Amino acid sequence: MTNPAEELLIVVDDQDREIGTATRPEVYRDGLIHRCVFILVRDPQGRIFTHRRADTKLFAPGAYDCFVGGVVAAGESYAAAAVREAEEELGVTGIEPEPLFKFLYSDGDRLTWFCDMYEAVWDGPVSPQVEEVGWHDWLTEEELAQRLGEWEFVPDGREAYRRYLESRSS
Repeated sequence: MTNPAEELLIVVDDQDREIGTATRPEVYRDGLIHRCVFILVRDPQGRIFTHRRADTKLFAPGAYDCFVGGVVAAGESYAAAAVREAEEELGVTGIEPEPLFKFLYSDGDRLTWFCDMYEAVWDGPVSPQVEEVGWHDWLTEEELAQRLGEWEFVPDGREAYRRYLESRSS
């Protein structure tokens, strides 16, 4: 696993056109627009993999998330990043995320990134990376809706899930 501080990310403009690369700390420090992938992983019963991020994460340490995913590395496609991130975070091989939609996320201050959304079904055990995941469980949509009102969730994941639910109802 690459040291996150040394990982080169794709930097893009507000139309998602590549304009260069920068390290993760540079991207966060300078508020550069970059690419991320979000994968909603369900088990065969429809429950959603939900986890608490490790306390050592650079963004939103210790917050909860209902997506696995992360940044798109330099030289990597969104689709390849989705597979890599899902397999790394779940500790599995052979997952096949299906693309959903993409949107531009902004925290309203200075952090902005494109979120390419995927969904996958995983029928097997998971062994999440301890460097990434502090706790995990499979939650029903009802349980997740309740936790969204009780727990601190990553803001981009909260927005992504809102858009996911909206896309299903339209």
